[in-house]
Parts: sequence; C-alpha cells; structure tokens
Amino acid sequence: MAVTVTAEGGPAEQARPLPDVPGPRSWTRAFDDLSQGWRQRSLWGYLGWQDIKQRYRRSVLGPLWISISMAVIATAMGILYGALFNEDIKTFLPYVATGLLIWNFIQGCILEGSEVFIANEGLIRFLPAPLSLHVYRLVWRQVLFFAHNVIVWVILMIIFPHPLGWMSLMALPAFAVLVLNGGWITILSGILATRFRDIPPIVASLTQLVFFMTPIVWSYDRLQENPAVAERARIAELNPVLHFIEILREPMLGDAITWRHWIVVGVITVVGWAVALVCMRNYRARVAYWV
Repeated sequence: MAVTVTAEGGPAEQARPLPDVPGPRSWTRAFDDLSQGWRQRSLWGYLGWQDIKQRYRRSVLGPLWISISMAVIATAMGILYGALFNEDIKTFLPYVATGLLIWNFIQGCILEGSEVFIANEGLIRFLPAPLSLHVYRLVWRQVLFFAHNVIVWVILMIIFPHPLGWMSLMALPAFAVLVLNGGWITILSGILATRFRDIPPIVASLTQLVFFMTPIVWSYDRLQENPAVAERARIAELNPVLHFIEILREPMLGDAITWRHWIVVGVITVVGWAVALVCMRNYRARVAYWV
C-alpha cells in the first residue's frame, strides 16, 4: 500500500479513488432493474395469481367467471355482427371469439399498464424492489386471464372444427411476441402516465376507438373481397393492433400465415423496446417521486 509522509513526519495513507458508481440515469441501472425483477419471478408470479383470486373472492365459481364472461360476450357479439354482415356463424363466431381473446390481452396491457405504478404507489414508496417487478406482475396477470379464456376457444374448436395443422403451432411464438410487447407497452405507458395523470383517461378513450377500428367483430378479408371498398380497406393496415391480432388469430383458426403481419410486428417490437428502455433509463428513478 502506497504511503505519504505528513508535515509532522508521520506516515499517512494515500487517498484511494472512489469506485465508479453509475448515476440514476444509466443503462446499467436500467438493465439491472429488469434483471433483478426477473429474478424475483417467484414473488410477482405469486402476486399475479393472488390478484385474480382477490378479484373473485367469496365467489362460488371463482376465476371461472373470467371464461364465462368471455363466452357470453363472444357469443352475443358473434351472433349479432354475424347477422348484420350476413356471415356464416360456423366460421364467424370462432373468428370473433378468437379476436376478442387476443384483444382482451392487448387491452389489459394498455389500460392497466397506464396505471401500473400509480396503483402500486405504496409498494413503490416503501418497498425497496425493482420497478420492473410491477411490470412483470401485470403482464403475468394478463397471461393468466388469457389462459382462462383459451377454454372458450377450445370449446368452439370442438363445436365448429377448423383445419388445424402443424402451422397452428405458430400460435406459441406469436403469443410470446405479444407478451414481449406487453412488457414495453406497460413500461412506457406506466412511466408516462405516472408523470402526466391525464394520460390514463385519454388512453381509455383511444382504446375504445381502436377496438372498432380493428377487425375483431368485422372481417378484414371480406372488405378486401368487395371491389367497391377494397382499396380503402387497406387503410386498416395502418392500425398496428391489426397485425398483432392476425399473427395469433391466423394459426389459432388454421388459416394461412401472412408474413407481412410478422414483419410489421417485428419492427414495432424493436422500436417499442428501444423507446421503453430509453424512458426506463432516464426516468426510472423519478417514478417514486411522481407517484
């Protein structure tokens, strides 16, 4: 150890440089937050499941109400819009139900994501946990809702069989992509909504509008087959939610895979995570003060 001599002639230790500690705005802390949150998956996995149990506490059917609600809404909308658009109920009802199944997952990530940090104000202020833990918890809860609603899809596939084949296995990576996008949507909308409290009601209003602009209760292919509106129907592809719906609905119904939907979704995924990570890097440390 290097020493120096003081004015009195005694030895003194040489000052050592302080360790390089990353500041609050650093990529290191942003990625550490995501990795630490992932390592605590036993915690947020348990909390996500408890969220569902608490919502249906003292109910006789419990979480089964998730599937019942989904089945009632899908059946009612399928029959109603099938009659309006003169569609065959055997194909249109599974089409609508599968679209609603996927939409509910996307909508949950958007709506609940915009309030994920506001709703966990107490935990964020007093519990020294990574911010991403609340993001993982919310996305996991939406995955559980999706798993419950898949029961409706299984029943419809039994009643109205579709030509499912090996390409239907593409539903697995498609759902994984949806979950991945649910992460950046929750991070981005959660941080922005925590800073600007007007964002949650704005997001709720826009989400209702997007629902009717997305081919969930109406068929995009039918519009393309109509020469009178075929050109204008392509405007619907400017809606990014359409591509997320189709990458999963096509394999779940045994339809041919349209790869341009995958390309669009891939680009959105990369850009979305890039923006979310920048937001995480710059404003992660401020969320505790904003809530």
